[in-house]
Amino acid sequence: MTSEVSSGFDEVARSSQRRLQRTAYMLTADAHTAEDLVQSVLTRAHRRWKRIGGLEHPKAYLRTMVVNEFLSWRRRLKNRELPLADLADTPSTEDLSTRQVERDAAWRLLATLPRRQRAVLVLRYYEDLPDDEIATVLGCTASTVRSNAARALAALRADLGATR
Repeated sequence: MTSEVSSGFDEVARSSQRRLQRTAYMLTADAHTAEDLVQSVLTRAHRRWKRIGGLEHPKAYLRTMVVNEFLSWRRRLKNRELPLADLADTPSTEDLSTRQVERDAAWRLLATLPRRQRAVLVLRYYEDLPDDEIATVLGCTASTVRSNAARALAALRADLGATR
């Protein structure tokens, strides 16, 4: 592309970019998506600028390109993107410090257990594994897993009873 053709593109792109971005923003309702849309259009227009620059109203043509690109993005993304529900901007009434205290207490209780019993509880309740898979992971029998779980839960119940 010659420098005078390229400079013509630069001038039109620079003078119409804000208007194109406003149009794209109104279409997409998202500033980042609007910027991507305009960038995509300007990239395509730059490759075809000899033809587009010769038009009577190249800025209007760029605006049409933005709209058409938006419509084609919607068609392409329609089957791949699922809109998420808008999150409410209302603050949570949950006391986060209470939840953190409870979490810390649970960690302290688990730390009192022997390693194998702790591993059994983590694999059973956190990883949601059945006893036979836990046995495979730990290299023992399923009955050993069940007895370790029973002992661990009994110890936790005793510790909880002592603290109440």
